[in-house]
This record gives sequence, C-alpha cells and structure tokens, in this order.
Amino acid sequence: MSVAWTHFDSPVGRLMLASDGAGLRQINFAQNGQLASPELDWTEDPTSLREVVRQLHAYFAGKIEQFDLTLAPEGTEFQRRVWDELQTIPYGVTISYGDLARRIGNPNASRAVGLANGSNPIPIVIPCHRVIGSNGKLTGYGGGLPIKEKLLALERRQQKLL
Repeated sequence: MSVAWTHFDSPVGRLMLASDGAGLRQINFAQNGQLASPELDWTEDPTSLREVVRQLHAYFAGKIEQFDLTLAPEGTEFQRRVWDELQTIPYGVTISYGDLARRIGNPNASRAVGLANGSNPIPIVIPCHRVIGSNGKLTGYGGGLPIKEKLLALERRQQKLL
C-alpha cells in the first residue's frame, strides 16, 4: 500500500504526517532539531493529508476537541488496546499511567502502559499527552515536555496556540 507524507508547520514545531489507504499512520515530531525522514518508498503528497492538516489546525486553534480521522497505527495487540483507551480520555482531562493500566483491565501494568504510551505513532490525535505521573507531574513525551505542557495548557484553555 502506498504511503503519502507531508510536513505540517504546527505551533509546537514541524511535524511529519504519514497516511495510506488504511488511514493516518504517523505523526512525527522533530528529534534534536532533526525532522523525521520519510521511508524511501513513500510519496510526498500534501493533498492526500489535507483533512489531517485541517483538523490539526482546528485543534491548535481551539476549535475542535476531538478528531474525526481514520487511524491505522501499527503496533502489538497490547499497544493498540492502550492507544484505543487513550482516545477515551476527554479533552482537557489527565489521568495517570496507573489509571490507564486499570482502565485496560491490567492494574499492575503501569510500566508496560507507559512503554505503549511512549510508542504511540500518532501523538496529539491519539492523546498520549493526557497521561501524567501518579504524583500529578508531567513525565516523558516523544515531542518533549515543553510540547506536552503546551498541549495540556491549550486543552485547559490556559494558552492559545493559534
């Protein structure tokens, strides 16, 4: 299946988006100032990702709280279960890794849930930023803690990003 990709200049930095006929597969943050590179067989095609860009823009502008996109993240059954549960966390709400482990029916799996959360290939849309430490502090985020903090402030209506 052909994968289309494009870059999106967001208020939290440049993102690389990738999608195929099954749905949105990836949103990648720049790492250490370096943009993610598309795979060699991917095709740059902003047109096919227009709806993803439109909804991301609306999210950053505070106009939508929930995405309506077809998602196709690749992962293990356990990871997909965690990612599905992440999508049930309401906009502006945070939960702990322990809470997330209990929600998926495995209360002793906080570490495994943390690893699955950190492996989320579609951050922002699958809101892994809404998971925090049990002490209420922000913990790791693929885009970095400052971006996690901005996303949570946006959702709490404490900050405008657009």
